[in-house]
Amino acid sequence: MAQAVEVRSLTSDGPSRSGLRQIQRTLTKWLWGDAIGEERKLIRKLDFFILTYSCLSYFFNKLDRAAFANAYVAGLKEALQLEGNQYNILLSMVTAGMLVGQVPNSLVIQKVAPRIWLPSMVLLWAALTALSAACKTFAQLCVVRLFQGVAESSTYAGCICVMESWYKSDEISMRTAILTITGQVGNMCAGAMMAAIYASLDGRLGLDGWQWVFIIDGIITCPIAFFGFAFFPDLPETTKAPYLNKLEKDLALSRLPAKMEDGHNIAPWSLAKRVLGQPTFYICCGFSVLGSALQAYQVQGLMLLYLKARQHIDGWSQAEINTLPLGTQALGIVVELLCATVIDRSSRRLATGLGLCLIQLVCSIILFVPSMTVAGNLAALYLAATSNGINPLLYGWSSIIASRGGDDAARSTILAGMVAFDMLLYTFWGIVLYPADDAPYWRNGYIAMVCVVAALSGWLFLVRWLDKFTLKKLVERPHGQELEVLGVEGAGERPQRIE
Repeated sequence: MAQAVEVRSLTSDGPSRSGLRQIQRTLTKWLWGDAIGEERKLIRKLDFFILTYSCLSYFFNKLDRAAFANAYVAGLKEALQLEGNQYNILLSMVTAGMLVGQVPNSLVIQKVAPRIWLPSMVLLWAALTALSAACKTFAQLCVVRLFQGVAESSTYAGCICVMESWYKSDEISMRTAILTITGQVGNMCAGAMMAAIYASLDGRLGLDGWQWVFIIDGIITCPIAFFGFAFFPDLPETTKAPYLNKLEKDLALSRLPAKMEDGHNIAPWSLAKRVLGQPTFYICCGFSVLGSALQAYQVQGLMLLYLKARQHIDGWSQAEINTLPLGTQALGIVVELLCATVIDRSSRRLATGLGLCLIQLVCSIILFVPSMTVAGNLAALYLAATSNGINPLLYGWSSIIASRGGDDAARSTILAGMVAFDMLLYTFWGIVLYPADDAPYWRNGYIAMVCVVAALSGWLFLVRWLDKFTLKKLVERPHGQELEVLGVEGAGERPQRIE
């Protein structure tokens, strides 16, 4: 009898264990693809040190920016006697600083080790965030936020540039998606974290709650910088990371296309010719503008504005207005990961982009109908959150294309330019097409989105042409360089499949 029970126990555990093993294999393939042995070990190390630092720094980057909005409603407005459009001016000061700092920060890491420069910028913006608590006038806060924007501009493009130097073409989209998602999570967490700080510390040591918001936010950011100083590995050709042995350093170099001998040259005239003399810069920056415009419904928070505008008509409570839009952020995160997986595993970049455009077109048609029901409008606004899936396609595909020349300085400049044009777009796009006063119906915005969908659908074919063009140039390099490229593929870089 005991033996029978034991047999039944073993057989019943079998499917369970088999299912767990299948889940483990699925997760392993999702994270590390087909890499095995030393290559998988290397990728795990890169994920732990590069991806962890990049995600945490971008998380706190978004958290620090969100801290201002929380401080503003927690007493900053009254303490500094802000009025009129001064709040919008303070937001614009950060944007201006980030626009100014994008390209310089991306060029500095060509000469100063990213392990030194990027964490230094984290410390600088953490200090400036904390310093905001000491500001007594509007003018002082403007200056602090301008320099804060310059420091924070180093994070996103800088981290993507370093990541692209280590990860292969079938690995980068997922890591780009994870990086972007952590920033979104930072925005989601900001309100709860800052509310807790305000509630527990308001009045302590003679400081108001809004001042503690800035101080604590600056303090908790600092450990990320120290982690970066200690463990960020720089670039494969210059790394001195103690956790990588010689075999792993050689493997990291062999996995990726060869670099130009003069690829870190940032002399202005030489760099301008290498960047502006090629179609990559123009096509990728145009791609960035259109990809960012595709996310307008989500970026401008139309669901929140829609619910607020209809609060008295439909009886929405303030709690419902605050919580219902959270579903769009959750859906956006899921779709972003799904798109990154599809891109990395199948290279179906064009099909992914066209699919996302089609969804936004359907949403715009639904929203454009003035007599559409509340349920129809909410469904369309939820579905519009799928536009977040463009992010891993946008920066992943552009990074792959820009890296093929082996010119790190040009690649960094192109990525920084993309981020700058993205930010420049939203200095006017939302104001012109999605003003809050138009809620709950943005006729001009819906028409603009249809135009964006049409333009981006055509632009995707232009990006695919650029992909094929740069790949052909890579294969047709001079004989000595061609051997290096063949060596790369022999070490594990599979030839890229282009639709």
